[in-house]
Amino acid sequence: MEDKTFKAGRFISESSGTDFEYKYFMPNFLPEKISFTDPNISLLLEEATQNLGELNAYSKLVPNVDFFIKMHEAKEATASSKIEGTRTEIDEAVMDEENIEPERRDDWLEVQNYIKAMRFAIGELEKYPLATNLLKSTHKVLISGARGEYKTPGEIRKTQNWIGGATIKDAHFVPPIPQEVDSLMGDLDHYWNDKALTTPLLIKAALSHYQFETVHPFLDGNGRLGRLVIVLFLIEKRKLSKPVLYLSDYFSKNRLQYYDALDAVRMNDDVERWIKFFLVAVAETAKQSCETLQKIIDLKAKNGQKILKLGKRAQSASKLLDTMYGSPIVDAKKAGEIVGISSTAINVLLSELVKLGILEEITGFSRNRLYQYSEYLGLFK
Repeated sequence: MEDKTFKAGRFISESSGTDFEYKYFMPNFLPEKISFTDPNISLLLEEATQNLGELNAYSKLVPNVDFFIKMHEAKEATASSKIEGTRTEIDEAVMDEENIEPERRDDWLEVQNYIKAMRFAIGELEKYPLATNLLKSTHKVLISGARGEYKTPGEIRKTQNWIGGATIKDAHFVPPIPQEVDSLMGDLDHYWNDKALTTPLLIKAALSHYQFETVHPFLDGNGRLGRLVIVLFLIEKRKLSKPVLYLSDYFSKNRLQYYDALDAVRMNDDVERWIKFFLVAVAETAKQSCETLQKIIDLKAKNGQKILKLGKRAQSASKLLDTMYGSPIVDAKKAGEIVGISSTAINVLLSELVKLGILEEITGFSRNRLYQYSEYLGLFK
């Protein structure tokens, strides 16, 4: 049953200045209190909260976890960007630009911008609260230099946008008019930072994402930034210490249900459907992330034993592999710089690691070869 006390907003007719009218959605401010009629929500909230707590604890216990965080960032960036139509895969996301096919570099750049924006925003949270000003600065990082660079990076929109359809006339959804955006974002600022609100944090995270996507405050990048808001909110509220929860992967795999659940709130005030979808996403993703971290630990231990067979080269191999947990694709030049040995010595070391089945040469070339830590990279695919 849907919660009849929740009212999402209303559709309002607006003239385009031509011969037709369209309807935009004007959301209500987020409620200070919310109740639910479906008892399953309490159970889902308990499971999601427990799994998230275990993931946060796990991330604190894993040695050198910052090496692995880079891959979590790449995973979230590729999945979130894929929802918007970007085609970059995670193995491309961790390559240097010169190794990306020219026709795929725009997509690659969007993913790199997402990673930069995530790191920037998390750093800013140490100085500033999660609020519109922080999101404006993050948005500028997100789309500057990419395909959205002419869509006012870092600025709240002053013109009408829409979702789906070639024109506003056949749009799937039309967000509120620009004149309403500042007050709606002001309400979100209040919702994020009012300590008197007693709504459970995961419910607040779910409603925050819904509201941000509904307001659609920027001309471009709203989907990616709105999903980033979830991670930022959980980090600010100390539910996560590191960005190890990549919900965009779940949203991407369940894209139709994701969009339908958001639409159900706007069309039918069915906030419970969205809340349940979100909580299941958190519970399943947090559980999977814990499993991935454990697999990383096991893989590191297994390959640590393997490289002992290299004798005097074992120390260099260990140094290279430790770095490749953050950047799992290297060429000989980069590998030599990491380890600090000659080009001849690094080529011998790379060949030995291939023989051990730890690295894989992925180009098939005799020159300009790339070496991939395939088993590790596969944990994120």
